[in-house]
Amino acid sequence: MSTNEIPEKDLLDKYEKLKEYIRSLERVAVAFSGGVDSTFLLYAAKEAVGSGAFAVIASSCSFPQRELDEAKAFCDKYGIGYEVVRSGELEIEGFSHNPPNRCYLCKHELFGKIRSAAEEKGIHEILEGSNLDDDNDYRPGMQAVAELNVRSPLRDIGFSKEQIRILSKHLGLPTWNKQSFACLSSRIPYGEEITEEKLGMVDRAEQLLMDLGFRQLRVRIHDRIARIELDPSEFDHFMEDKIRLRVHEELKRIGFAYVTLDILGYRTGSMNETLSGAKKP
Repeated sequence: MSTNEIPEKDLLDKYEKLKEYIRSLERVAVAFSGGVDSTFLLYAAKEAVGSGAFAVIASSCSFPQRELDEAKAFCDKYGIGYEVVRSGELEIEGFSHNPPNRCYLCKHELFGKIRSAAEEKGIHEILEGSNLDDDNDYRPGMQAVAELNVRSPLRDIGFSKEQIRILSKHLGLPTWNKQSFACLSSRIPYGEEITEEKLGMVDRAEQLLMDLGFRQLRVRIHDRIARIELDPSEFDHFMEDKIRLRVHEELKRIGFAYVTLDILGYRTGSMNETLSGAKKP
């Protein structure tokens, strides 16, 4: 992914408005995953309130170790205080059955822990990084955000994903062109049991594809079938014999019986396409 755009004045003004928003809160805790949106939000918070910005990072079996390490490294680099909280989503009643409101169950538990960690430090304002584009998909987790009085400054002020990437590049943030990421539980179809074993299979499969140079990807798991989503521009590279055969061999070793390539390619929320009434990407 690349963008050669230089932020226009209106966009730079919007960034100043974001910092003013945060500055009015004085001290904030940012739910920080190390992704494009939360990194941009945390950096803005650091610029706005300095040491009044604090990051809370989740650690769980749905969150790859590489993402946790990157999140901690960012905080260390920019001198931002942080705490890691353990999210036990598989212990939440009903979560492992993978209902359509799975994200709500997880977010409610997670933001409750984030709030507890923040309030122990005397911080009462919790921020999370949803943007305007998130309104185009099925997002039951936003109900938990509302119930727990978590603020969404990027949505409130009206940032799109592309605007966040443009500003992130302008600010020199390493995540400006980072691939979008969602928790590993989103790779499993609704109604199919979520287990630590399945999450581990998906994590190892996606790590392999990243190691082979693919960027925007998902490995969806359907029983013992791996359905790989890639950007269509990378299809030709994937179909090179040495790549295709290695992926097949490694994913079979991981535990998949069959390996498939989705002809529509990568898209957010593809598991939501079977939900009646849910927003489509």
